[in-house]
Amino acid sequence: MSIYLKNKKPSENNRRNNNDWRLFLRLLPYGRRNNKLLTWSMLLLIPIGIANSVQPLLIGQAVSLIRQEPGVYEFIKNRPITEGLNILQGLFLLTIIVKLSLTGYQGFLVQKLGQKITSNIRQDLFIHVTSLAINFFERTPVGKLITRLINDVESLGDVFATGAVSIFADIFSMLLIIGFMFSIQWQLAGILIFILIPVAWLIIYFQKEFRKATYKSREELSKLNSQLQENIVGIDVVQLFRRENFNSELFRNSNQKYVKEVDITIWYDSAVSATLEWVGLIAIAGVLWIGGVLLLENNLTFGILSAFVLYAQKLFVPLQNFAEKFTTIQSGLTAIERVNNLLEEPIEIKDMANPRFSILDNQFGYIDEIINDLETQNFNTPIELGEIKFENVWFAYKDDDYVLRNLDFTIHPGEKIALVGPTGAGKSSVIRLLCRLYEPTQGRILIDGIDIREIPQAELRRYMAVILQEAFLFAGDVKSNIALGDSYSFEEIEQAAIKTNVADFIQQLPQGYDTELRARGTNISSGQKQLLAFARAAIRNPQILVLDEATANLDVSTEALVQQALNQLLTRRTAIIIAHRLSTIRNVGRIFVLKRGELIEQGSHDQLIAQGGFYSTLHNLQMLGI
Repeated sequence: MSIYLKNKKPSENNRRNNNDWRLFLRLLPYGRRNNKLLTWSMLLLIPIGIANSVQPLLIGQAVSLIRQEPGVYEFIKNRPITEGLNILQGLFLLTIIVKLSLTGYQGFLVQKLGQKITSNIRQDLFIHVTSLAINFFERTPVGKLITRLINDVESLGDVFATGAVSIFADIFSMLLIIGFMFSIQWQLAGILIFILIPVAWLIIYFQKEFRKATYKSREELSKLNSQLQENIVGIDVVQLFRRENFNSELFRNSNQKYVKEVDITIWYDSAVSATLEWVGLIAIAGVLWIGGVLLLENNLTFGILSAFVLYAQKLFVPLQNFAEKFTTIQSGLTAIERVNNLLEEPIEIKDMANPRFSILDNQFGYIDEIINDLETQNFNTPIELGEIKFENVWFAYKDDDYVLRNLDFTIHPGEKIALVGPTGAGKSSVIRLLCRLYEPTQGRILIDGIDIREIPQAELRRYMAVILQEAFLFAGDVKSNIALGDSYSFEEIEQAAIKTNVADFIQQLPQGYDTELRARGTNISSGQKQLLAFARAAIRNPQILVLDEATANLDVSTEALVQQALNQLLTRRTAIIIAHRLSTIRNVGRIFVLKRGELIEQGSHDQLIAQGGFYSTLHNLQMLGI
């Protein structure tokens, strides 16, 4: 994956002083991806700028021709006035046609370029974000990520398209106008340039302040989106506990803070426009004053004075456009910083440069043999795959606050073990480490003798299946929620549903396997979602199966069906079962008892009861209903 916006992250102290040009250069590689569009949109600026700059000159020539003043061009000087005016009118009309037609086409190209750039940036950002470790999402509000992916990325597209290319057009137009002005009357041209110097300084000051205000407003927008997302996702709790008014007040306060910051950006934006409006009028007044003096002294003609008044207006039009586009660019540069900060989040879980593909390929080939044995009910082949070994594993989510301490155990191929313990004992952390959603702080984890850090993540997660207490479903039909993007045929999907006793439930849906499910599967029950999760696992034929309270959301009749399917699914596979109801794990081979991240007991149910230790206490408490 190519990430083009990555660069050295600016500290909080120098963020606001970060060079705008350097920030802008981070977008150039995206422009190069669409080099043809960029080149054409830039080349069209030349005829547009020339057509715009020639118009005042043609009007000045018309005035001089009517008044029979010196300085009229030779190709119309010796012609009748009517014929000369017709030629000038024709040329003026030609400039209008060129300007209007090419400006429209150039605007279309620029907008198209902006959309392509926006799409490319959003795609790179999405790929990067979905590659980040789970702990990043645990500490980052969803609303903040949505703001970066949607609002900030849109601003980045505006920077390059609507802003940057148009600014080059305005600069090119200003340079042409200045060149024409100096070619016909350097004194008046010097006055206008003199006025531009303090104006440029003032605009730069306003834009820096605008940049600071924009950054603050974006942060407030992120908080606003986070609150909105939180309330929508937790609407059940909001309504059940009657928090509507309380949450509305919290949202109102956040909304007011956002509006306050936006008002500051509007003030600076308006200040730039008002300043340029006044300076433009002052410039015209200065031209008329100095031009009038030169005219009385016969050092200037009416034609040149007319041209300069129009040039004074045209000189400040691109400057006003420049200021408006610069506002867009400043907003976009703020977005670049924010997006760049997100892209600089390190991808903590990475595949090694030379992963162990070949071993796993052999293993997966062997898995296929195991599946064939299951289908023919040949149980004589010894199980050789699915060994899990934790070697002195320590793990902390932050600093030295360890949630797992010196875990050292081996789960043999095909063995069924259960993890039990009170809340916070570290059961889920064991699973997260095994799936390599986190890396151990110390020690290592091996599967079939291979350190999981040497196994490509895609292969590792293909090798095992995890069924959580709450199944997550995506918006889409039933069959796509079973296949999850893998290229399984409909027959394979149907067979997996039959094996896990899910087919009857699917057949009862309105369109069967083609029934559309809403996001998170809100149009089916929790038990039905869990049934689909079992079908997901079955179709992938994993060698290691992890069940995290997988039957907790099922009613008695449904659980009986799933238990029957589960018994078949667990056959000749290594399984780790997390259970809070100890009655459901009596028949596993071994039970690992965790307490405060340490493995304090292990053995069969009967052995642990006989020991009279911590497990026996937990069991007795559950039997008593305490």
